[in-house]
Amino acid sequence: MPYTTFAAIDIGSYELSMKIFELSSKLGMREIDHIRHRIELGMDTYRSGRISHELVEELCEVLQDFKRIMGEYRVSDYRICATSAIRETKNTILVLDQIRTRTGFEAEVLSNSEQRFLGYKSIASKETNFRSIIQKGTAIIDVGGGSIQISLFDKDSLQSTHNLRFGTLRIRERLAALEGSSLRYGDIVEEMINTDIYNFRRLYQKEQKIENIIIVGEFITQMILRINKDTQEHFVTCENFMKFCDEAGEQAPEQIAQELGVPAENSAMILPALVIYRRLVTEIGADYIWAPGVELTDGIAYNYAEQNKIIKFQHNFDNDILNAAKNIGKRYMCNKTHIAVVSELAMSLFDATKKIHGMGKRERLLLQIAVLLHDCGKYISLVKVAECSYSIIMSTEIIGLSHKEREIIANVVRYNTLDFETFDNIVDKDQLDVGSYQIMAKLVAILRVANALDRSHKQKFKNCKAALKEKELIITVNTVEDISLEYELFPEKAGFFEEVFGIQPKIKQKKKI
Repeated sequence: MPYTTFAAIDIGSYELSMKIFELSSKLGMREIDHIRHRIELGMDTYRSGRISHELVEELCEVLQDFKRIMGEYRVSDYRICATSAIRETKNTILVLDQIRTRTGFEAEVLSNSEQRFLGYKSIASKETNFRSIIQKGTAIIDVGGGSIQISLFDKDSLQSTHNLRFGTLRIRERLAALEGSSLRYGDIVEEMINTDIYNFRRLYQKEQKIENIIIVGEFITQMILRINKDTQEHFVTCENFMKFCDEAGEQAPEQIAQELGVPAENSAMILPALVIYRRLVTEIGADYIWAPGVELTDGIAYNYAEQNKIIKFQHNFDNDILNAAKNIGKRYMCNKTHIAVVSELAMSLFDATKKIHGMGKRERLLLQIAVLLHDCGKYISLVKVAECSYSIIMSTEIIGLSHKEREIIANVVRYNTLDFETFDNIVDKDQLDVGSYQIMAKLVAILRVANALDRSHKQKFKNCKAALKEKELIITVNTVEDISLEYELFPEKAGFFEEVFGIQPKIKQKKKI
């Protein structure tokens, strides 16, 4: 039976982890080894903003060991992902260069939205439980060393996702002076995080009923297995979990660590984690908790298997990204009927011009998101819509997108109405490469034409069809409406399309009988 041996490596805030999997279409994902090494990279980053030479030395030595182990397993492919500790340090480029020159590995620094999306996919790897649970109101809580991500689901659909900038290691570092000297250390941790959790509940959960909480994070699986010591179930009622938290809160961290089977050197992380879990469970008000016992490495392997069509998964993750964007549009009161029409037109234009633009499924998704958010800036200003829309998109995390992809979308929205600038001018504002600039120009051209076809926001066109005919793109519109406004303003938008693609768009009206 053919299979792929794949290694997933996570360079985390306080641990370096590698899982080796066998991936096959018949047996799915099978973990065959898991190697962990504690290294508190985040402690340096959150304290001084730089990772020390000594820790970089240790990091490279462990990665060399991982490379040797990968060779023993005859790993055919791998992916190395770094998270907040390397993402937020001031010497990121130097650390990545050391890894490259000393180990030969190309480490990839994930944006927070990419990291959390892979974390979400790690949960989805437990497919049967995952699909049944998210049919009802569910909060997925991903607790990391640097921050927390809370994603709200209902009816198999992602409703919203939000990042809270505190995690177990960041809290421990910021309150290091109080850790051993204050008898109220747990209360102080709670005071530190209360405002952010309350604001999340007030602004985003509102009246949404949450029945289930899925938690991914340090020690949570051990806690729930300790509660269910007779059954070893990964599910627990929130009531029983709160009782455990209350009892554990009276114990010293070293004692809790011993009961949970956690190494002594990790005991200092337990109390911040315990306080975070307790406060989130209390505020969200669910009935049940599920701790699937997965890590980022599971999501990395799941994503690899999905992209390489080794395993077929039923959940549509692109829809989750689109739903997140739709909810952002809803928050900024975007015009739903106008967006629906422009989206249909833009997708028709994209599909009709595949042969000349050479873009794929991912770029199509970016165009869909740009359409969903192209008017969001009107919420702030009716005069500076383009710049306000750009600022909103760049300030709002969209789960599953890289920072570069978010920049592309924000610029497509900005230059939908503003004059398209030269590459040199755009690079001064955003860190985009030539390839990204070219994608951006193509998406701008398509969005401008689609938007121009509903310039009046009256949805005059029904069942539009686009077809290439030699050097023209004929857009056939079926309507009895007066489209004089669209005819008059269309050439202004069509000119840029012709400049980008060398094809002239033309409107052909087909009246209804």
